[in-house]
Amino acid sequence: MPMEILESPAAMRDCCRRLRAQGSLGFVPTMGALHAGHMSLIAASRQRDAASVASIFVNPAQFGPQEDFSRYPRPREADLAQLEQAGIAAVFLPTSAVMYPEGYASYVEVEGLSERLCGRSRPGHFRGVATVVLKLCQIVNPERAYFGQKDAAQVAVLRRMFHDFNCDWEMIVCPIVREPDGLALSSRNQYLSPAQRQSALALSRALRAMAEAHAAGRRSPAQLLACGRKILDAEAGLRLDYLEAVDVQTLLPVADAAAGTLIAVAAWAGSTRLIDNCVLA
Repeated sequence: MPMEILESPAAMRDCCRRLRAQGSLGFVPTMGALHAGHMSLIAASRQRDAASVASIFVNPAQFGPQEDFSRYPRPREADLAQLEQAGIAAVFLPTSAVMYPEGYASYVEVEGLSERLCGRSRPGHFRGVATVVLKLCQIVNPERAYFGQKDAAQVAVLRRMFHDFNCDWEMIVCPIVREPDGLALSSRNQYLSPAQRQSALALSRALRAMAEAHAAGRRSPAQLLACGRKILDAEAGLRLDYLEAVDVQTLLPVADAAAGTLIAVAAWAGSTRLIDNCVLA
């Protein structure tokens, strides 16, 4: 059957109700500008679920006043073609007016977590993320919702929200997908000039060096972070936002870099903010 393209919550809800009647339903929420990372989430859903649906919505509530909402890439037709080829049964394509109609006043605050890592330099970002994900999942009501590990802070915020709101939706977190040279895939990578892209490779190099130091026996977060910072500081084309070793659930700094510790980094290459992370083995 051809992929359905739906713009109203009521139509998407009815479609998903029909799909759930045939078996489990997987959901991949996106902001479009799709790449192989998004496709890996769809592939994971297609493997587990009887049917898979997606959404494309560039959510204004998660962008700050000086951020890139207006220029965020929106290749609608190319995205829809990729989704149909990947086997998506239906895609939800709402407008901002549909998601946030006049008089809209309800937002989700995940206190504490929302102010850590990316939340410190992007006030209100996770409020917007949590709100739109809750709204989308209530419309779709999937068995499972799929997210990427690259957005580790987002994963922690949403996991807490799902738990606190007693949500039935299972949250599946899929591994980071990288370019052959190590750069984590991101829709914002297309903003990078060749020189900036080369500079951005320092993020994955730093993470790899820290993981190798940890594998060699180093357990001091300060030592590991110093190892990574040395690589990042040597790259003139980067401006570091943060480099931290934190608990993967609370996003608080750890005293000992045990297995499962999240090493997270964010930096600007030119005007483009990039994030990356690894979980210590």
